[in-house]
Amino acid sequence: MRMLVSYSLEENFTVTSFDNGLDALTFLQEGNIPDVMVLDLNTPKLDGHQLLMQLKSSGFFNAIPVIILSGEESTQVRIKCLEAGAEDYMLKPFNPRELEVRINAILKRSGKIFNE
Repeated sequence: MRMLVSYSLEENFTVTSFDNGLDALTFLQEGNIPDVMVLDLNTPKLDGHQLLMQLKSSGFFNAIPVIILSGEESTQVRIKCLEAGAEDYMLKPFNPRELEVRINAILKRSGKIFNE
């Protein structure tokens, strides 16, 4: 799934992907601040929800917009993620074009892009 997301977004975005949440957190702690993060809830070492909680409790990383991409259909899980600070939540399977549109909407709201 990670490779599909990366491949579908690489045409229009610079993409850095990790196979676990701990590596993603280390990447951030090394001073790399992405415009948007797409997190899967089911990742090893540090799952997407744990990473989201760490990001949103940090004074340094809490402004990074996060989209959760998950196969978890539970309304309770979606609400938990959105209440924790996720900007958006998409269910798998997903349309890569829809993910791209949602990322662009976040970038527009944050002032990072002004037109498409």
